[in-house]
Amino acid sequence: MIEALVGSINCERVLVFLNARGEGYAREIATFYSSSLAPIQKQLDKLEAGGILASRTAGRTRLYTFNPRYPLLTELSALLEKTISFYDEELQQRLLLNRRRPRRRGKPL
Repeated sequence: MIEALVGSINCERVLVFLNARGEGYAREIATFYSSSLAPIQKQLDKLEAGGILASRTAGRTRLYTFNPRYPLLTELSALLEKTISFYDEELQQRLLLNRRRPRRRGKPL
């Protein structure tokens, strides 16, 4: 939806995913969108170099989140929220469903 504005579909995917979930890592984003890993990593590196994203390591995983010092963060977040509201209902539910805690073995979904 904002692909023309941000430059590529993968950039849009990264920004929307991080806005909806708060933080994420490259393989998680690529798996969510059934995309290849390399373009997602390139977009994450580009956005981090531009100061939009910040990263930290947790074990061997590099977690990305929005840089709280980015001056246009509130405007960007509002734009991404508006973008998510125009997605179909199924994609909105998948984006906003954020299960990160381990589940008990055998527990039904």
